[in-house]
Amino acid sequence: MPNIEKTKPQDPALAVQVGGAHYKEFKIQPVEFIHANNIPYCEANAIKYLCRWKTKGGVQDLLKAKHYIDLLIQLEQRVPNDR
Repeated sequence: MPNIEKTKPQDPALAVQVGGAHYKEFKIQPVEFIHANNIPYCEANAIKYLCRWKTKGGVQDLLKAKHYIDLLIQLEQRVPNDR
């Protein structure tokens, strides 16, 4: 797979990844997708962990994604007076 330049010169923060290169191989980084689609916190974290599990955290990242999905389900199932 060729290395495709994904960031523009005006996007220097996207060119930097602290703690590895596990997002650099994607055509669009999870943070770009999440931001462009206004995805809320729990969903965003699940996406992030699902995207990187094979190249960074392994099964632990899948468990983290599941945790955020479980949190979202629990929060969404609250009755309106509990919110």
